[in-house]
Amino acid sequence: MWMKMPTTINRKTNQKVANTNIFSIDSMNSLRNKMKRITVKNDDHLYYEGDKVDKLYYLIEGTITLYKSTEDGKVLTLNYYEADDLFGEYHANEMRGAMENAKAQGDSVIGIIDKEDIEMLIWQNRQFSLEFTKWISFTQQLTQTKLRDLMFFGKNGALASVIIRMTNTYGVQKGDVWEISKKFTHDEIACLIGTPRETVTRMLNQLKKDGLIDNQKGFITVYDLPGLRQICRCEACPLQVCRL
Repeated sequence: MWMKMPTTINRKTNQKVANTNIFSIDSMNSLRNKMKRITVKNDDHLYYEGDKVDKLYYLIEGTITLYKSTEDGKVLTLNYYEADDLFGEYHANEMRGAMENAKAQGDSVIGIIDKEDIEMLIWQNRQFSLEFTKWISFTQQLTQTKLRDLMFFGKNGALASVIIRMTNTYGVQKGDVWEISKKFTHDEIACLIGTPRETVTRMLNQLKKDGLIDNQKGFITVYDLPGLRQICRCEACPLQVCRL
């Protein structure tokens, strides 16, 4: 059954980082009218690496993580998505499968849009077509900047970048201090930068010793955001790009 999506969204994140902000109200209404609403339980997967790519997903409530994994159990977390985010892969080649796994962190409510409906909106609506192109561009930039941080500035730069992205996504500003409202374990941070948990623990302790951050029971407080930006040579990307 096809249902119109509700306009009320439960948020845990900074509203400005939602990647659907580039869409107009009319375009978002057009998308919502095409969505099929489903509920995904905690730890359930929307799709796995290699699955057919023929849908996009709009997160109404909850958290979804995208990740890649290896046969020996290594995990690299690619993205966190929260309420009002649009995600999924849009390939021109229909034979190409998904390149990552999508997993729910907690019960989540999701609107599913078939690729055929997206293509119809692109064909019928010039404004939506332009905005959708921008959305794809932001998605690509997000991936490229994360690869840059991982490859060019070492583990310290990658960690500094991840904390900055946490601040943009979940941060609450109090003067010059940012409190990150979402709890992250050392294991979760390790998966974000592709390094052992022990290394993450050591680097977090050093950042704390240097006065840049504090970390209490998984909740990070940032005291020196410019100092973190200096470590990873921050390029002041748009919020839709500099996010988890």
